[in-house]
Amino acid sequence: MDAMPPSRLQLPRGPWSSVLEALCARFPQVDEATWRSRFARGRVQDAQGRPIDIAAAYRAGLEVRYFREVEDERPIPQAESVLHADDHLVVAWKPPFLPVAPTGAYVRETLLTRLVARLGNRALVPLHRIDRDTSGLVLFSADPASRARYHALFSGRRIRKHYLALAPPLPTLSSPYRHRSRLAPGEPFFRMREVPGEANSETVIEPIDRGDANWTYRLEPVTGRKHQLRVHMAALGVPILHDRLYPELQPQAPDDADRPLRLCAHSLAFDDPLTGEPRRFTVEPGFDVP
Repeated sequence: MDAMPPSRLQLPRGPWSSVLEALCARFPQVDEATWRSRFARGRVQDAQGRPIDIAAAYRAGLEVRYFREVEDERPIPQAESVLHADDHLVVAWKPPFLPVAPTGAYVRETLLTRLVARLGNRALVPLHRIDRDTSGLVLFSADPASRARYHALFSGRRIRKHYLALAPPLPTLSSPYRHRSRLAPGEPFFRMREVPGEANSETVIEPIDRGDANWTYRLEPVTGRKHQLRVHMAALGVPILHDRLYPELQPQAPDDADRPLRLCAHSLAFDDPLTGEPRRFTVEPGFDVP
């Protein structure tokens, strides 16, 4: 079984005569020869997983499954850990530097791809994401039939998430402190920034261990904006240790296993939507594999 999950695309309306032509137009960065190779190897499929013929006619709305490929993909040596697995839910610990799902230069080296290979379940879908640099807990749906009910935990804000972060001391901080601000896309495009206006992000920040050089903070994201915790801590003048994006963008460099971002998705708590049972998953001590 191919452990790498396929990407999915619903073909938009357009003037194309074939599926191949539509894919070449939709993804101009992938040349036609590459798409022809994927068709020939059965790497372009319909919604039922059947290979699509290279001469197949274009049809608006057709669901196409295709397998992304990246040459010379860098291996990520850190191992993941499975904390819980049942028919509906998988809870895994993600090490730093490993993406949750295929994106950009990462296709095989992702948490999702590893879990599909490990558990043999191609129906796995992440219910939420954490940054590639962040370590910690990620929930996956294991059954399409119950997926919407678990997704609703996040869309309805019925799940409590706590992170642990290591950052410089902030003696003037009231505890717990609520940081609210308006976040908007920054420069470059993958960064966020605080801007004037009505707040659209909120984080509860509480020091729990006041060390000499750095403190450990418990962070509770009330909202779930991109890079929210990292931006909020940097805005307070205490950027998370080894943050490569905030407050200043660092020069591009290979991942350094000795300097991971000291931010960990530490705990997840919710009432199970299928049974009503209270559930809580925790990683200890916060920055290491459980």
